[in-house]
Amino acid sequence: MLMAGLDGIQNRIDPGEPLDKDIYDLPPENSPRFRACRVSLDEALAALDTDHAFLLKGDVFSEKMIQRWINYKIDREINPVRMRPHPLEFSLYYDV
Repeated sequence: MLMAGLDGIQNRIDPGEPLDKDIYDLPPENSPRFRACRVSLDEALAALDTDHAFLLKGDVFSEKMIQRWINYKIDREINPVRMRPHPLEFSLYYDV
């Protein structure tokens, strides 16, 4: 997170005005437009695979290390979950 923050400072990315309201309580016509966060680990890893140049600055992380971490998360977390029914699926279809 620190490296992403430093990247924003170096590239002069405008974070926008501060917001002191609960965005979940605002009606849709009054809610500001936000870029949505990734909704799954799979999407987050795909985004990381596409854009991780900021992590390579200063030799903190290497390309090989980032790719190894992405592959590890896919092999050890994403694929095992995909291979099994979700508890809600189980209760919907198999619970009598």
